[in-house]
Amino acid sequence: MSPQDFVSDKVIIVTGAGGGFGSRVSVQAAARGARLVCADIDEAAVRGTVATIGETGGEAIAVGVDVRSIEQMRALAATTLERFGRIDVMVNNAGVMPLAFYADHEAALAAWHQCIDINFKGVLNGMVAVYDAMIAQGRGHVINLSSIYGNFPVAGAGVYGATKAAVNVLSESLRVESRGRIKVTTVKPTGVPGTGLSAGIVNREAIVGIVGQNMPDFADSRQAYVEGRLDPAYLDPTRPEYMFLDPQFIADAILHAIDQPWGVSIGEVTVRATGDHFLL
Repeated sequence: MSPQDFVSDKVIIVTGAGGGFGSRVSVQAAARGARLVCADIDEAAVRGTVATIGETGGEAIAVGVDVRSIEQMRALAATTLERFGRIDVMVNNAGVMPLAFYADHEAALAAWHQCIDINFKGVLNGMVAVYDAMIAQGRGHVINLSSIYGNFPVAGAGVYGATKAAVNVLSESLRVESRGRIKVTTVKPTGVPGTGLSAGIVNREAIVGIVGQNMPDFADSRQAYVEGRLDPAYLDPTRPEYMFLDPQFIADAILHAIDQPWGVSIGEVTVRATGDHFLL
């Protein structure tokens, strides 16, 4: 007997769908028969995701959206309802990671404010935008991208970590208030090269907070990875030495959370490379 499929025919909104986890989740879900509303502030990028979906016969639309705007997020929800008649899943994926020490405030302040607006307010806007529709439907699923940085405060990630801790609280409070009418999943990625998040780092030394005493080895390994010199064993997910997690494994975890009956909720997911350097 084939396992049941709980992805097919679901209507799924994904923010930050122009790249990284968002693009991968969108393409995979569409390949399994879901109908996607792909949103991103980068309209060209999100149109690329939708084009990829279309090439394999999937159904998706692209919407240019700034998650910092509640008006735009409400319009995104309205567009989804007009096109597909319901909203089953909202994946609040858009985010930035401006790691920096407090001593870097002159260089980092603008990026920190943007981080608060996108990572915290953007997630709240996404939740608010779909709340009424999901409650009216009697069911829905919100998936919020957090981070292991939200687990504990560390040097170099005061603001970023605070936004992710806020996402954790937002998520759990929605679960408690909705009493099952809205399922909530919090996804906590570890360090994942290939998502583009590292481009927002203000001070590269600020990574020390998450790796602690492993910093020298991490720096050497990272340099070898960038230069293509890293021992292949560290890039093989079938080996316990696996060090740099591919974004695909996070996308798989998100799809697993979606692929559950309405009465089953995956509350929290953390996916690690077994050989990573991270202490949190």
